[in-house]
Amino acid sequence: MMVQTVTGKIPVESLGRTLMHEHLLIAFPGVWFDPLVKFDRAELIKEAVRRLVQLRTEYGVRTFVDPCPIETGRDVTLMREVSEKSEMQIVCTTGFYYEHMGMPIYWRARTVDEIAELFVREITHGVAETGVKPGAIKVATGAPVVTEQEKKFLAAACIAQKITGVPIITHTTEGCAGLEQQELFATGGVAAHRCLIGHCCTSPDSTYHRRIVDAGSYIGFDQIGMDGYQRDDVRADSVAKLVHGGFHSQVILSMDRICGRLGRFNRQLTAEEIAKNEQLKSKGLYQAYTYLFTDFIPMLQARGVSLADINSMLEDNPRRFFADEVPTQRVAS
Repeated sequence: MMVQTVTGKIPVESLGRTLMHEHLLIAFPGVWFDPLVKFDRAELIKEAVRRLVQLRTEYGVRTFVDPCPIETGRDVTLMREVSEKSEMQIVCTTGFYYEHMGMPIYWRARTVDEIAELFVREITHGVAETGVKPGAIKVATGAPVVTEQEKKFLAAACIAQKITGVPIITHTTEGCAGLEQQELFATGGVAAHRCLIGHCCTSPDSTYHRRIVDAGSYIGFDQIGMDGYQRDDVRADSVAKLVHGGFHSQVILSMDRICGRLGRFNRQLTAEEIAKNEQLKSKGLYQAYTYLFTDFIPMLQARGVSLADINSMLEDNPRRFFADEVPTQRVAS
C-alpha cells in the first residue's frame, strides 16, 4: 500500500510518527483583496522549515498531513518546497471547507458529479499544473447540522473516494454532526474505517465519542491546545476514557495549528485574545507544533495512558488509516 505525498508516493510503512491534522498556511476567501495584507512567502517557508525540522529531529515526527481546503489558502507548491527543505513527508488534500466559511459560489452551482470530477482529477493528475497530487479528501460541515450544500459536497467526496481509494479526513464544527457525517458516508457507500471524523474533541460528550468509534471510524482529537473551543484537561479525560475502554486503535492525535495566517482573523478578537496571542508570540510559542509533546502527552500519562498507547496513536493509527485497515478493538483496561 502506497501513500501519496506532495513529493511522490511512499510505502505506508514509511509514514512513521504522524501529525494527521496541521496546517502550513491558512488564507480565508477574500483576503487577497485586502490592501493591508502583506505576504512574505520566503519568510513563511523559512519559518515552516524551521518548525518541521524541529518536529523531525526533536520529536521524531516523519509525516505532516495538511488537510487545507482548496479555498482557504491551499498552496501545494509551498508544501512541496517546505517538504523538500525540511525532509518532512507532507500529505495534502483535495476538498472544500464548510458552507458558512467557504464553498465558493461557483462550486456551489456545480452538480455532485462535477465536484467529484474535480476531486478525482486532482488526485489522479495533480492540482492544476503543479503535478502535486493529494493523498486524501477533505470534507467539512458546520453546526448544528449538515446543510444541503454540504451534503452535496459529501456525496461528491464519496464518489471520489470509491474511484481513487484515498481516505477522507473531516472537519466538524462545535462538536456537531460527526454522526451525521458517518451516516452520509455510509449512504454514499464509503466504509466507516476509511473516514477520520475530525475535531471530535470539541465535544466533552463521551457518549458522542463512543458512538463515533462504535460505528467504526477513526476519531480525531485533533484540536489539542485550542482552548477557545475546549479545555485540554477535558480532552485528556476523553482520550483516556477511550483508551481505557479499548479504543486506542481508533484515536488520532493532532493540533490543527498553523505556521502562517494570511491577513487578519475571520472574526473580531476580544482584547483578552489579542493580549494572549501577543504574549505567546513574544515567547515564540504562538501556534507551536510542539505543544502536543511538551504539554498534552504528559497530561495523558498522568491519566494512566501508557507511552506505548501514545506512540501507537501517533504511529500505528495513521498507518492503519492510510492502509485501509479496519481498527481492532481490544479488551478494556
